[in-house]
Amino acid sequence: MAVDFAHSPQVTELVEKTTTFVQNEVLPVEDAHFGDIEAAGGDKLRVELGDKARAAGVYAPHAPVEYGGLGLNMVDRAPVFEAAGYSLFGPAAVNIAAPDEGNVHMLAHIANAEQKEQFLAPLARGDVRSAFAMTEPAPGAGSDPSALATLATRTDNGWVINGRKHFITGADGAGFFIIMARTSGEPGQNGGATMFLAPADTPGLTVGRHITTLDRAMIGGHCEVTFEDLRLPEEAVLGEVDQGFSYAQVRLGPARMTHVMRWLGAALRAHDLAVELVADREAFGSKLGDLGMIQAMIADNEIDIAATRALLLQACWELDRGGRAANSTSIAKTYAAEAVGRIVDRSIQMCGGLGVSDDLPLARLSREVRPFRIYDGPSEVHRWAIAKRTVGAARRRAAAKKDDSRAAAKENGNG
Repeated sequence: MAVDFAHSPQVTELVEKTTTFVQNEVLPVEDAHFGDIEAAGGDKLRVELGDKARAAGVYAPHAPVEYGGLGLNMVDRAPVFEAAGYSLFGPAAVNIAAPDEGNVHMLAHIANAEQKEQFLAPLARGDVRSAFAMTEPAPGAGSDPSALATLATRTDNGWVINGRKHFITGADGAGFFIIMARTSGEPGQNGGATMFLAPADTPGLTVGRHITTLDRAMIGGHCEVTFEDLRLPEEAVLGEVDQGFSYAQVRLGPARMTHVMRWLGAALRAHDLAVELVADREAFGSKLGDLGMIQAMIADNEIDIAATRALLLQACWELDRGGRAANSTSIAKTYAAEAVGRIVDRSIQMCGGLGVSDDLPLARLSREVRPFRIYDGPSEVHRWAIAKRTVGAARRRAAAKKDDSRAAAKENGNG
């Protein structure tokens, strides 16, 4: 059976339009402010670029059509998000930046009609930003979500939430929060989590300090957030009580892949810039691009780009067919996070002193992509999960063979 990797003409056209928009409207702003989105205007810039993106027909490619988006599935998002990610500001401009993009995806799948109108609709339009509040200071939830310690207690009038979160991306200035809190069980136990929707101005919800990190291209920072007797009504529950960890998988797998898409775009920019430079620059009696060591780095970049795209599309294909795709998303995320870093690093090396200067964007691209090996699960945690699934599958096969052997022996009268 033939396998067709081609995207539809409509998606190809959207990629071209997104590329043009990013080149003409977004990259000049990023370069003028050295990749610091707050210095460039933060939310004011997001709104301005968003208006231009709408006019260009490239806004919210992932959001449901009924909420003003273009309704792309995961496979079709891949080249579009990559084109937007070519600029560090591109995702914010077209409303596909984290965490909003992942929250749009999750709300579209889980929220009820009233919640969609109150939270999803303004988020898809870009009227507000959002935050996903799950990560906690140790010993709370981090790479191990079962350590969730933030507590939601049921009352006669709804719920009261108490707890602390940190590294909450986009928290400063968010219009609402999706809060993961424990509603049953104890920290360390699987299950027992529930998601809650809370407007940012709800009494008891406080956004604290910005935790300074390497990256500078995400609006709203990575913040500490505190809940002190945060009171929410019953209708604030997103989905069903105690099903929060299951619902998180609706968001986390796709969000990992859209991170891959966006940061692959950034890595591609680094590669393009390096290739352009070495193709023209002379040293040691020839063009740099004709030297074997440089050609090896170019080839390795091309291999990492192609392999990342292939693993990404496999995972997206599984997600589009309704699968959890836990293994394929872990594989794609782990490989991509490390490949993107390699691509940018090689590009810097090819450009020499210029590569570590602000005369080219490579240094800031390196700063932005490095956290990806930690964000959305450290590479080590994904490797552990991949190995655990593989070993578990082998044990199940072995057990099945033993059962088959026993059954055959019994049928033959030897049991």
